[in-house]
Amino acid sequence: MQLGGLLLSPLGWVCSCVATLALALPQWKTPTLDLNETETWTGLWEVCVNQEEVATVCQAFEIFLALPQEFQVSPVLMVASHGLGLLGLLLSGIGFECCQFHRIRWVFKRRLCILGGTMEASFSATILFPVSWVAHATIQDFWDDSIPKIVPQWDFGDALYLGAAGIFLALGGLPLICLAWEDVPSPQVASPAAHNTCSSRGV
Repeated sequence: MQLGGLLLSPLGWVCSCVATLALALPQWKTPTLDLNETETWTGLWEVCVNQEEVATVCQAFEIFLALPQEFQVSPVLMVASHGLGLLGLLLSGIGFECCQFHRIRWVFKRRLCILGGTMEASFSATILFPVSWVAHATIQDFWDDSIPKIVPQWDFGDALYLGAAGIFLALGGLPLICLAWEDVPSPQVASPAAHNTCSSRGV
């Protein structure tokens, strides 16, 4: 399960990075009206307009304070989540049971594994907040009766789905916490003179 957590967590981190980067996937909100000749995408950093038979034109947000609150806070949280996720992956990798380093005791490796798993859980929570907030605001706008029917309504963009996938994949770091507390150290891992290798049986 530790190996599964280390494999799923990087996938969640990559999904969150793709959902955050404007050039990769700017569609956090998309219109639902298919009759329009133009298609508008709203992302964390810019708004894009795609016209038929014309290239897509994107304009970066100039004044973030003029944006809705969810788009003021979400970019900051998404960028912060990347730092938490990357640091959690590094600590979890060092504390992984099969990765043995010279003069690193098992107790210290277990603490690194627990800390890395905790940061991965925090990484998931940090992604969950902006994704849920933007999704909630989109649903409210969709069912708002005060908005005329002729005005295009907003729907979930691809970036929201990718961010949600990143949350569930990043939760793979949680088994790292559980197994770090329950696992019994093998003689090779517990020994401070273990050789620098990455094998489940040791060398």
